[in-house]
Amino acid sequence: MFDKFKQLGELAKMRQQASALQKELEKISETVEKNGWTVSVSGDQKLRYIKKGDEDLRELADLINDAMKKVQKEAAKKMMEMGGGLSGLLGNLGK
Repeated sequence: MFDKFKQLGELAKMRQQASALQKELEKISETVEKNGWTVSVSGDQKLRYIKKGDEDLRELADLINDAMKKVQKEAAKKMMEMGGGLSGLLGNLGK
């Protein structure tokens, strides 16, 4: 029984660490310019903006971010189905 409480405590600690990491990744930014195009991406893998000359292509950036989010969810689902993800690391805590 105490093992379950210990595991829950470890899970809470992992969540805190993941949240802190996410905040740090959001601070990272890389902007690249080439042939009149400018693209900026954050460390948490989000497209900040796309520009062609002076034209801001915010809608395109939002569309790409939406597609990436859907692909990431599907990939996470597939990993869970294959026994990966946190459940595999935590020894089936919820079971």
